[in-house]
Amino acid sequence: MAPPYPSAHGLLDGKVTLVTAAAGAGIGYATAKRCAEEGATIVISDRHERRLSAAADSLTELTGVKPLAVPCDVTSEAQVLALFDAVVEAHGRLDVVVNNAGLGGTASLAEMTDDQWHTVIDVTLNGTMRCTRAALKQMIAQGSGVIVNNASVIGWRAQRGQSHYAAAKAGVMALTRCVALEAAEHGVRVNAVAPSLAVHPFLAKVTSEELLAELAAAEAFGRSAEPWEVANVIVFLASDYSSYMTGEVVSVSSQHP
Repeated sequence: MAPPYPSAHGLLDGKVTLVTAAAGAGIGYATAKRCAEEGATIVISDRHERRLSAAADSLTELTGVKPLAVPCDVTSEAQVLALFDAVVEAHGRLDVVVNNAGLGGTASLAEMTDDQWHTVIDVTLNGTMRCTRAALKQMIAQGSGVIVNNASVIGWRAQRGQSHYAAAKAGVMALTRCVALEAAEHGVRVNAVAPSLAVHPFLAKVTSEELLAELAAAEAFGRSAEPWEVANVIVFLASDYSSYMTGEVVSVSSQHP
């Protein structure tokens, strides 16, 4: 059983915060919701325009403030640049970026096509790079900012059928560490979370119940994380409470090798 939902403490008061892939009911939406509850001025983005609009309406109902919602496919550099331009035009600055966009799938490498490999890499790794690059240009000019990338424990652990996704997430981890060194002198921090298993409706549609049950049983609590439990760690990394942390990949997991 999940613990009680936590109260807000104003950890992100006044911070303009962009969350990508924030439509639906997964980690992205949970993060946007938690950031808004913690006082952030939220901007959400997703490539699914209808779901993005529904997410914006839901956040408006919950918080009383309608967030800027900008459609964006992170595989398009033009759309990424348009997204970041829209944020700065609307709010004048950008304090936090949560790079949540990612794409998985299951296929053994011997049977995997180039298209399957490239699609996962382009969304999950290249998309994170494009958004990080765009964020850095604005944040370096400001002299401040925080980027939080969504990696995965699969970047450390082996799992059959996940070579493309694991390679992409390991790349996100390496990207995070290298960029953190480049950004530190400009007052910008870059960290990542590495969740193990956070079940939401979309994941349940693309993963068998048997595999989800097996993965949940391997966790110390015998259950998957709630998306908001991952979002809580993202909020911590986005907040001033983690002011000395950069280049870190924080495992959000109760499973140990």
